[in-house]
Amino acid sequence: MVFNFTEYFQRAVVDPYINDHAIGITPNPCIECNRHLKFDRLHERALVLGFDAVATGHHARVVYEDDVYRLVRGHDMAKDQSYVVHMLDQQQLSRTLFPVGEMTKTVVREHAARLNMRTASKPDSQDVCFITTAKDNDGRSGRVSFIGRRIPLNEAVVVDETGVELGSVESVELVTLGQRRGVAGGGGTKRFVVDIDVPGRRVVVGPENLLLTDFELVSGVVWSDQPHTGMARVQCSAHGESRSAVLSLDESGRTVVAWTEPQRRISPGQSAVFYDAEDRYVLGGGLVVRSAVSMTTH
Repeated sequence: MVFNFTEYFQRAVVDPYINDHAIGITPNPCIECNRHLKFDRLHERALVLGFDAVATGHHARVVYEDDVYRLVRGHDMAKDQSYVVHMLDQQQLSRTLFPVGEMTKTVVREHAARLNMRTASKPDSQDVCFITTAKDNDGRSGRVSFIGRRIPLNEAVVVDETGVELGSVESVELVTLGQRRGVAGGGGTKRFVVDIDVPGRRVVVGPENLLLTDFELVSGVVWSDQPHTGMARVQCSAHGESRSAVLSLDESGRTVVAWTEPQRRISPGQSAVFYDAEDRYVLGGGLVVRSAVSMTTH
């Protein structure tokens, strides 16, 4: 049985991916695919057809304890994918199965090989699935070509933290916070992107300490159960390490992540996922909207 979600995938995942780049936001389309397709439309279709649950191949676990469904990290911590499915609420968790969550990736491949599955030796995916080429005919990367065919890409001036002009970049829309390659300038000094002004077509680079922050502001948080304040572990990339922080809510209901030690700033549009203080299960997560330069690193 095959369901065609092509048009919805375009509207819910691909179009926002393009639109976010146009305004200088760094999106994560894999998370949005999980949010809108695998754990929304597919779940809805399964319920209509009378199925009790949906199973996916994510390395994560669902555990029912203390009258609450917990999204727990996968047994194989090197392949844990709880970060990319963090948006599941209690209803979704109650009808989700992760059959490989208790296995290592090696064991999963052994099972697949024994069953003669074509994907048994398939390399792990590292790229955006709807960008199919590494390089286009004109030599541009697949990502640059894909986005450049859909929105204008504008040149921007590159300046250092004091305003001295260092050069330019071809596409300000594709520059990301913390980037070094292609924007560092000369002189042998290590410089990183510390600010991006897409409307003003201006990229600011500076020393790495200007990337440090004391807090992140996170919006659109989906909590696995109840909103959490206080100590937590926070992970800001699919394969990154979690860090200690204190969570609180501002007057608008957004979550403030106050790091216990300064951390590298996160690009707006990326997900911050909250785990319990023991780093075992997901509390919730949302999109980073703002971070500020640390006041303790100057």
